[in-house]
Formats: sequence, structure tokens, C-alpha cells
Amino acid sequence: MQIEVGLVSSVALTLLLLLFGAWAARSWRIFSRFAIPGPVVGGFLFALVVLALREWGSIELTIDTTLQSPAMLAFFTTIGLGASLSLIRTGGRVLVVYLVACWTVAIFQNLVGIGLAKALGINELLGVMAGAVSLEGGHGAAAAFGPTAEELGAQGATAVAIAAATFGLIAGSLIGGPLATWLIKRNKLAVETRDIGDVQERGVDNTSEVNEGSVVATAAVIGVIVVIGVYLGKLFGEWTGYSLPGYVGAMLIAIILRNINDAAGWVEIHGKTLKLISDVSLGFFLTQAMMSLKIWDLYDLALPLLVILLVQVVVLVAFVALVVFRILGKNYDAAVICGGMMGHGLGGTPNAVANMDAVGRKHGLQSKVAMVVVPLSGAVLIDVVALPWIVFCLNWVA
Repeated sequence: MQIEVGLVSSVALTLLLLLFGAWAARSWRIFSRFAIPGPVVGGFLFALVVLALREWGSIELTIDTTLQSPAMLAFFTTIGLGASLSLIRTGGRVLVVYLVACWTVAIFQNLVGIGLAKALGINELLGVMAGAVSLEGGHGAAAAFGPTAEELGAQGATAVAIAAATFGLIAGSLIGGPLATWLIKRNKLAVETRDIGDVQERGVDNTSEVNEGSVVATAAVIGVIVVIGVYLGKLFGEWTGYSLPGYVGAMLIAIILRNINDAAGWVEIHGKTLKLISDVSLGFFLTQAMMSLKIWDLYDLALPLLVILLVQVVVLVAFVALVVFRILGKNYDAAVICGGMMGHGLGGTPNAVANMDAVGRKHGLQSKVAMVVVPLSGAVLIDVVALPWIVFCLNWVA
């Protein structure tokens, strides 16, 4: 028996799952322990129900996810509007070094994924899904790029990417704190930190409260950028033969306009409104992506996927401990940052912050440098290089 969930019903279901997921992520220790996002919790639990109905009840649900794409476009546009290159200058040398390290991680994660996928005899696009897409990119990028990989011929790419992102969240949370503590003890580091000052953004109002006018104005800007980005993305595909997803085109246009505006001072961006729209659009599109997940696509891919992910973890631990720790100065701040890098290098920025907070509480001092540099890089600036690199890899192996 097949049951179709229409547009209006799917929106209502999505919002209910979003609310439930937010509650469960706060209330259930298994989710709060690993900082698993509410949309992932709500959507994935529903996907398990869909799987059970399919396997044991012979019932298949078809869900209308028409609004997933507009929400995804809005989210990636807000990421672009937040990517001010002036932040790099404000963060100083530590931010620059750490950001380059993050970009390096994105590059080798895709190369490791592609190489191992080829060695294991599975579609190389799935190697990209088990690389920077799901690990440094997290569930948001996994849900966004999965359908793109499927269009290029990789069956089950979305399920693989979501599974890899979930594995990464847990692994990053389990490894980050202990690695930082080991570095501190092994090198007998003095527990001290330095202050790099407050991060100042040009052309952004982070003090005014959200109001009707700010929401409409910000939404209008996002809408215009989305239209331009999607159109230019299609032109790029026609001219070059390479696939450029509309959300990547929108994000790149947003980055360009944001940094031109920083220099020209045309308009002032309403920071709190931009964050609100970003959070709502991410929650909506991620919940819809998770609830429509076809878990059964993972049946034949579980073992090769696990091999790829275990190797990714080992490579990242070695890179962080042997390279990143050294180039950041081999001090307490560097060790805490390494714990954070394991968090967002495998999972997401919330995991990174949770790792660093745990290390700070254990040693009685929060690293001020780490708490500025890691979230700024992991949540905003890393995508400037990571997303174009992912697009290149998808087209390269397709």
C-alpha cells in the first residue's frame, strides 16, 4: 500500500518533527551528549518509522518535499552573506593558519574518500559523499549534495552522506576532548590563554532586535541573490558542461556581494534577522531531507562506507596531532583548538564548541582564542573553499 503525503500535510509534519526534534535533542542524553541537531533527531526518527512500515507493514510513504529546495537555497545564501573576508584580518595569524588547515582537511577528505571508493569497488561519487561533504560539511551539506550526486548517477548518495555525517558527529564528539587533553598532558603545557579581542564585522548591525521590516528586507535580499545565483549556475553548466548546484551559485554570489558591500557600505545587514532566517531555513530543509531518507539504500554499502569513515578518522587525528598542533604554536590554546577541529572536522561547529568547552572545564580555563577562531572558521569561512572544491570533485569523478 502506498500513502502520499501532500504539500500542506508535509509542511505541517515537518514543523511538528522540527519541534519534537528540538525537544528530544535537549532532553534525551544520547542526543545532547553528542550535540546532534534537532532537525536530524526528528527527521531521522521519522525515517526509521518509514523504514519499519516498509519492511514489516508493506506500506510506502511518498512525501512532497517541494519546499525543501527553496529552504536550502535560502540557507546557503545566508551562509554567503555571513562570509566577510574582513573577519580573517580581525582574527589575525591564528585564524589564518587554522582556516588554511581547515581548507586542507576538506581537500584531503575528498581525495581519501574518492581513492578508497575506487579501491573498494563502489561509485567514486559515494567517496565524495563520505568525504568533506558529510564530515566537514555536516548534515546540512550532506542533505544538499546528496541529491546532486544521485542526479549524477550515484544511487543512495543521500543516505550515504547522512549516515556518514551522523557517524562523524559521534566520532568527533568522542575523540576531540580526549585528544586535546592528551596533547596538554603529553607536552606538559601551561594552562594559559591569550585574548585576541572581539571580532568586529563591517556593515552588520548585531544589536537591533528582529522586526517585521528587517525580516521582509532581509528576505528580499536573499530572494534576489537566489534568483541571480540559480540563473548564473545554469549558465555556467551550459557553458562549461560542469554541474553547479543552484545553492552553490547563490552562496558564491552572496559572498561576492557581501564583500563588495563591506567595502562600499551600501546597506547595513541586520545580523539577528539573518541568523533567524538561516536557522529556520536550515531546520526546515534538513528535517525534510532526513524524513524522506531511504535508509534501505545503505544495505549494500554499510561495510565499504564504514571502512572509508574509519580511515578518515585516523587520517584526521594524525593531521591534527602532528601538523595542526605544531603550526598553531604547541601551547594550551593550540591543544584546545585541536579538540575543536576534531569536532567540526568530523561533525559540526556545535560539536567543536562542546569539545572545547569540556576541555576548558576540565582544566579550569576556557581558551578565548579557540572560542573565537574555531566557530568563525567552521561555521562561515571554511565554505569559501570547501563548497567549490566539493562541486569540482563531483564533476571530476562523475
